Amino acid sequence: MRVEHNFKPIYNKESKILILGSIPSVKSRENNFYYGNIKNRFWQIIAKAFNKDMPITIEEKIKLILDNNLAIYDVIKSCDIEASADSSIKNVEINDINSIIKKSQIKKIIFNGSKAYQVYNKYEKNKFTNISVLPSTSPANAKYTLEKLYKIWKDELFN
Repeated sequence: MRVEHNFKPIYNKESKILILGSIPSVKSRENNFYYGNIKNRFWQIIAKAFNKDMPITIEEKIKLILDNNLAIYDVIKSCDIEASADSSIKNVEINDINSIIKKSQIKKIIFNGSKAYQVYNKYEKNKFTNISVLPSTSPANAKYTLEKLYKIWKDELFN
């Protein structure tokens, strides 16, 4: 099924770290916001890393991102995908990531999972050099416990 990315990037001119996923999951598309599957550990990890309460509403999530000089977006603008399976992604068109970098103070890109990085690396012509590829916060990535993910992500967010 062809899927179009319908969320705007979350960033401002003070954003220093850009977190990139691949494309919103079915649950995220249903909830109309990033990491919308309640089993995805992204929001827990970010809240804990910055010693904040778990955000519930979209407004609280945006505030958490912007208050901590982060930015979030996805690499893929549109693609063919089966349900939420990154392994099924085909016929990719990517988002304009460089416009975010130019309008902010991005110093580092963190990829939330290897698929986001693979697509970026394959299709992006003007590659950013300070990057980290972290284990996905997706519930499909069951080999990583929440604590293990938290430690890896926190170390990278503060390095």
